[in-house]
Amino acid sequence: MAEEKNTQEVEVQEVAGMANDSQPAVSEQQQNPEKFLKEFNWHNYEEGIDPIDGDKLEEFVKLVEDNFVDTLDDEVVEGEVINITDRDAIIDINAKSEGVISLNEFRYNPDLKVGDKVEVLIDQREDAEGQLVLSHRKARVIKAWDRVNKAHDEGTIVNGFVKCRTKGGMIVDVFGIEAFLPGSQIDVKPIRDYDAYVNKTMEFKVVKINHEFKNVVVSHKALIEADIEEQKKEIIGQLEKGQVLEGVVKNITSYGVFVDLGGVDGLIHITDLSWSRINHPNEIVELDQKLNVVILDFDEDKTRIQLGLKQLSKHPWEALEENLSVGDKVKGKVVVIADYGAFIEVADGVEGLIHVSEMSWSTHLRSAQDFVNVGDEVEAQILTLDRDERKMSLGIKQLTPDPWTDITSKYPVGSRHTGVVRNFTNFGVFVELEEGIDGLIYISDLSWTKKIKHPSEFCNVGDKLDVVVLELDVEGRKLSLGHKQTEDNPWDKYETEFAVGTKHTATIDEMVDKGATIEFNEDITAFVPTRHLEKEDGSKLGKGEEAEFVIIEFNKEFKRVVASHMSIHKEEEAKIVKQAAKKSQEENKPTLGDANADLQALKDRMEGKE
Repeated sequence: MAEEKNTQEVEVQEVAGMANDSQPAVSEQQQNPEKFLKEFNWHNYEEGIDPIDGDKLEEFVKLVEDNFVDTLDDEVVEGEVINITDRDAIIDINAKSEGVISLNEFRYNPDLKVGDKVEVLIDQREDAEGQLVLSHRKARVIKAWDRVNKAHDEGTIVNGFVKCRTKGGMIVDVFGIEAFLPGSQIDVKPIRDYDAYVNKTMEFKVVKINHEFKNVVVSHKALIEADIEEQKKEIIGQLEKGQVLEGVVKNITSYGVFVDLGGVDGLIHITDLSWSRINHPNEIVELDQKLNVVILDFDEDKTRIQLGLKQLSKHPWEALEENLSVGDKVKGKVVVIADYGAFIEVADGVEGLIHVSEMSWSTHLRSAQDFVNVGDEVEAQILTLDRDERKMSLGIKQLTPDPWTDITSKYPVGSRHTGVVRNFTNFGVFVELEEGIDGLIYISDLSWTKKIKHPSEFCNVGDKLDVVVLELDVEGRKLSLGHKQTEDNPWDKYETEFAVGTKHTATIDEMVDKGATIEFNEDITAFVPTRHLEKEDGSKLGKGEEAEFVIIEFNKEFKRVVASHMSIHKEEEAKIVKQAAKKSQEENKPTLGDANADLQALKDRMEGKE
């Protein structure tokens, strides 16, 4: 033990050197300081067993600082694996003692072996056994953030491993950091199968870093777009109208199809997909389908490219049968219905219009939907055909006999029929006797007695009405009908029953301007002028009072009846005066006093006196 101590003292003295030597000798320790520091007994030195002269301590410390690493807590250093146990890896970082790292931190590297260089961080300066506790995982994280930040700042490409799916995208391992790859940043085209990217190593560009929350966002699409941009410049520089290119269906919308031409997109509008009418582009194409397209147009910057698909095939009108002509019958399917008619596809891409007026012989126009529906198979006759303008008009009614051909024998004037109310006008009602035969009942021919302001007051659309043919215009295809003529005119009877001078008892129904009205029955309402409401005592009749009236006017043509109550008692007065005059003449007596006396007696009698 003494021998070992003497040996160490000699070594320290040699390290320190002799103060009185003008040219100190270079010892073996100075020649090989790393070996000396590694083999130096630090325990004996720290316990004071191996003291060093104070004058030489500064030189000794400098020797340690020059040859040992500065083991700061937040600094990553490189170490060498010098031993591997069942649980740990022993790492030499050129410090006072070796460091220990759990093998769990090297699970990503199952091939770790002695001699490998690894990056470590001081996790604990000294454990219970006096060893450094190092962390490879923390060192990787620090270095990873340095690399990620550098990649973001310099725009360099990094490799990443797609670990799994997550909401809105994928989780990617970049330098050991979990970065987020949004679904929109995976590719330039929509992704339908995210799982296909899991467990794949891909190239990415770091597009965003949130240092506060330690979030990293990467993009694979950015790399593709950069490549596409180069391809796009090359492609659009060679575009020409009428050029045919091969493309892939990239996206389908309700208004058209986007086609990838190999780095640049073009749009096929729905009207340029097929010569036939279609409701949605997916009836013609599907996603990822390869197809040839023709360039129809593009703007000056060539950023918008209009493509066509139907233009690659011959126009259907050019393939239409040459012997097809006006008068021929054709069959087709109803593809579109408008207010004015229906379009019939008689061949792929060839349509004809059936105007609503050509759907029925009726002169009363209705909606095309009353006759056909979309999808119906119909037969029609060609009315006009213009191959140059690519227009065709068709008719359905021409396939059935014209009902007006024998109209005079079926509907002679005066004949009675039953029809259906089809429509109203302000002046009358249109009644359909059969398909194609409509007649008009003027409002004045609806009723003998009712005063009708609008036909809807009398009947409803769809009602059945009995009618009489009043007039027939074969050339003008017009039929005049009457409904009231199916019954006798009650005013013929009323003309006698309510003749001028006849008397009737009735009640005042309503007070109106310049008089009042009274109802004798459901058909006859008479008017009583104000002055004819006067009673014998000079007062006026009021609403609800019952009295006797005399008819003073009856007009059957205008259905006007005028009555008077005043004329009742005026007539009595006139009769008395006449009788008194006659009596006076017979007796040769003055007549005035007698007349007055008779009038007074009449008045008293009417008032209930003797």
